[in-house]
Amino acid sequence: MSDPGQRVLIFDTTLRDGEQAPGASMNEKEKLEIALALERLGVDVIEAGFPVSSPGDFQSVRKVAKTIRNSIVCGLARSIKQDIDAAAEAVKTARHGRIHVFLATSKIHLEHKFKKTPEQILQMAVDAVKYARDKMDDIEFSPEDATRSDKNFLYRILEAVIKAGARTVNIPDTVGYTIPALYGQLIADIKEHVPNIHQAIISVHCHDDLGMGVANSLAAIKNGARQVECTINGIGERAGNASMEEIVMALATRRDYYGCCTGIQTKEICRVSRLVSKATGFVVPPNKAIVGANAFRHEAGIHQDGMLKERSTYEIMRPEDVGFVGTGLVLGKHSGRHAFLERLKHLGVELKPAQLDKAFEIFKRLADKKKQIFDEDLLTIAEDEVKTVKDTWSLVSLKTTSGTNLKPRVELSLKSKGKIYKTRSTGDGPVDALYKAIDAVTQMKGELLEYSIQSVTRGKDAIGEVTAKVKIGGKKVIAHGASTDILEASAKAYLNAINKVLSQP
Repeated sequence: MSDPGQRVLIFDTTLRDGEQAPGASMNEKEKLEIALALERLGVDVIEAGFPVSSPGDFQSVRKVAKTIRNSIVCGLARSIKQDIDAAAEAVKTARHGRIHVFLATSKIHLEHKFKKTPEQILQMAVDAVKYARDKMDDIEFSPEDATRSDKNFLYRILEAVIKAGARTVNIPDTVGYTIPALYGQLIADIKEHVPNIHQAIISVHCHDDLGMGVANSLAAIKNGARQVECTINGIGERAGNASMEEIVMALATRRDYYGCCTGIQTKEICRVSRLVSKATGFVVPPNKAIVGANAFRHEAGIHQDGMLKERSTYEIMRPEDVGFVGTGLVLGKHSGRHAFLERLKHLGVELKPAQLDKAFEIFKRLADKKKQIFDEDLLTIAEDEVKTVKDTWSLVSLKTTSGTNLKPRVELSLKSKGKIYKTRSTGDGPVDALYKAIDAVTQMKGELLEYSIQSVTRGKDAIGEVTAKVKIGGKKVIAHGASTDILEASAKAYLNAINKVLSQP
């Protein structure tokens, strides 16, 4: 067997840096679900949050730390005792815990944010690492804005924090400023000029402001970095972070060049990508590398001809290697329960008996409406049943009237605690009329902040999946609903938002 190459650790910060993307806030249940998915994926380190930032984030990190058994669970902290105390307390029950301490080191930050000298900053960093090391063995240190820091000062502070007990030193490109050649050289220079660098793992954390987050990360790996910090789907502040799936598959596909490997179970990639997309409400662009809907589709005639003759002519990865679900026909109206269950197993979906009964019932109803049932349809049905939110309100029936020169009207029936409630409403459009009717019945006035709909599969009879960001009583939630009827999907999404708010303490 050939040498698999040197191991690169995958540090996933979807639950921390990824959540900082505007509108991407996740609740505790969603964070835990994603953390468990990341563990199945084989992520080495899960940065679960910034514990001191809010009581909710502290509780989420603590819950993840209690639950995760294989991955390291990490909490972020500024270089102050209050932050370090919160991080240590949040991750103390983890089987494998880490505190990630950071402090800005660039001249622009020293002068404008801290108003401190380099010597004062160096001492702050050393004191923070020592304080954290007294609480936990596994400490990571990040000199924030490292790529705009003075190199000689960077060497000094890295040497000092390693001496103070840091096992991992991260070199963040905080504002996405660097380029691959310069970043790769920076990692090489750190290896050459920091005397005790062999006592720590060099990590990298690249933002994508210039669209080079992945390229910069790979250049760093080529020059000796052995941990890479990234997020699912590349989500994060501003333009996002380096995309985990792209880095992992680049290392796997071009192992001949990088000579490195990861512990990622790549067949789980698309499944986790979809989960994060649903939790954050951020739709994955169809042309997104690795996980986009078009990543393995070939439309050009010359490409199709080549693919039929030899797949490798136009495909450098196999879609099944990343768990990509194609649109092949799998089931129809005459398919039985056994075939339905087997197909869900093949897709990696596990349902409890009650959930399976409901999902199969929905499948049979859908099969009466659609001639072709695709894998994406089955995943949508299954995901709709694996709910972490109790249905206080559910849709019973919906009737709409709209058209040119007609004022949209809605007749609506909802169910709550065994009782049926009916109402009628009008609006500027059918969705507006629908949501006014739901507000009237539930007495939960909602403000629709964002609304989007996308087709789950191709065809006029495709399932439509609605994603809605709704503000109710000062709380903002992201919700989903799916149906072949887009108004029914819209109703389900809005009711999902109401149920989420009602389930929150």
